[in-house]
Amino acid sequence: MSFTVFPVAGVPLIRPGDDLGALLTGAIVGAQLGPLEDDIVVVCQKIVSKAEGRVVALPSVTPSPFARQLAALASDKDARVLEVILSQTKRIVKMDRGHLIVETGPGWVCANAGVDESNSLDDETVILLPSDPDASARRLAEGIRSRTERTVAVIITDTFGRPWREGLVDFALGVAGMEPLLDLRGQRDLGGRELHHTVNAQADALAAAAGLVMRKGAGIPAAIIRGYEYHRGDGGGTKLLRAREFDLFR
Repeated sequence: MSFTVFPVAGVPLIRPGDDLGALLTGAIVGAQLGPLEDDIVVVCQKIVSKAEGRVVALPSVTPSPFARQLAALASDKDARVLEVILSQTKRIVKMDRGHLIVETGPGWVCANAGVDESNSLDDETVILLPSDPDASARRLAEGIRSRTERTVAVIITDTFGRPWREGLVDFALGVAGMEPLLDLRGQRDLGGRELHHTVNAQADALAAAAGLVMRKGAGIPAAIIRGYEYHRGDGGGTKLLRAREFDLFR
């Protein structure tokens, strides 16, 4: 099996309240990229969050004493940004010199609760993760289908670091129209041995592939993956989250 990843250019700068489904469909059609039936449309989280109004103006934030204490430990940290991070945090997993690895309300474990200062509306605004990335993905899939009569899967991505490895990789946050996991248990390897534990995180792998063409400075916030064979399903990026009782590191 082979597949192709197409960058989607032409998506305008997104503002709160914009109809992202309409703008994204317009960019895909305008670039003569279809969409085709069963394409996978990959969208970066930032434009989803902007359209949904998941932005915070820093002048409106009053840092707590704890946020000020954290800011004092790292000269490059704004206490207001730290306060926003804490507001999105269910549990602090690791804290060191003002750097935070936290668990968010939906269960994502990531740096700074996914709060991002890059590509925001201005220097005094930060962007939060979507409150429900799976619901966001479903809305985008339906918006594309209603305008093109094509059924596509949608993956909403964000860039995460990885423990014990250098570099950042795009991961799937929200998934609609396909199963995020490819369960190979019960199949056999080339030696005839039954697979007992192999469950591939295909949505994460596809997110990483699309991330290679969705570069931050290039103004390309979306991509289309064409030719990858998948089973349609209810999706759900939360299926990629490991339950705490099976997690050796929490």
